[in-house]
Amino acid sequence: MSIYSEIAHNRFKTYLIFGLFLILFTGFFYLVGNSYGDANTYAVLGFVIAFGSSVGSYFHSDKIVLSTTHARLAKKEEFFDFYTVVENLSIAAGIPMPKVYVIDDPSPNAFATGRNPKHGVVCATTGLLSLLNRSEIEGVVAHELSHIRNYDILVSTITAVLVGTIALTADWIMRSFWWSGGNRSKNKSPITLVLLIIALIITPIVATLIQLAVSRRREYLADASGALLTRYPDSLANALEKISSYPRGVQSASSSTAHLFFANPFKKGDRASWFTNLFSTHPPAEKRIEILRRM
Repeated sequence: MSIYSEIAHNRFKTYLIFGLFLILFTGFFYLVGNSYGDANTYAVLGFVIAFGSSVGSYFHSDKIVLSTTHARLAKKEEFFDFYTVVENLSIAAGIPMPKVYVIDDPSPNAFATGRNPKHGVVCATTGLLSLLNRSEIEGVVAHELSHIRNYDILVSTITAVLVGTIALTADWIMRSFWWSGGNRSKNKSPITLVLLIIALIITPIVATLIQLAVSRRREYLADASGALLTRYPDSLANALEKISSYPRGVQSASSSTAHLFFANPFKKGDRASWFTNLFSTHPPAEKRIEILRRM
């Protein structure tokens, strides 16, 4: 598969995710409205929210992700190696230099975001910049720039925002339902109430499955493209070894943004660890390292 067909495939995947999100969100609100006796009004409300979230996520998803991860703009004077690595590799990759951000967190990790190469962002934790040497930072940055060049970031970032929207909405409706004691639904049949509760539980899970439509293959492709860009796959393999062996996860990561990161941001003992390992969007680090070592 060429880079152009991969870009076209990622753009199609974006439209598919938008469509699935509209259907899922509208249907979810329809079930909620049905339990409250006004299904059509709730369905329209759900569609409007879903459409607004889709449009908003396309144009502002990068800002939302940077805000939720508590990232800040990296200055060249403070993070010289990181900034110049991004600058140099962007020229080699033939894309505009992305904006450079950092997260103040000791856990080593990184991610890319933005809707296209002209609006790209590369973000790394301060832990990654202190733990890795310049060559290893180059390997990680090359991986993230490959995501930008392949339009992986468009799919990944939009998915993060839409999944987060569904999860927050379902949680808000669930809390509202229990706080009211189900009074607004007391005249409905038990079957309707059961369907509502099932929808509240299942919808975030379905949203996560949509998130997993962002294939693990994109990580392998970005590893290969990054290694091709630096001509030194061992630097990326070394970085993966250091990052995967670090005992702590990224504090600002969530299940809706986890798939954006270079490596799984959750570690054993983290709150979301069991769930993330079950539905992980990342290939095993050992497998990625093995492939890189064979290059």
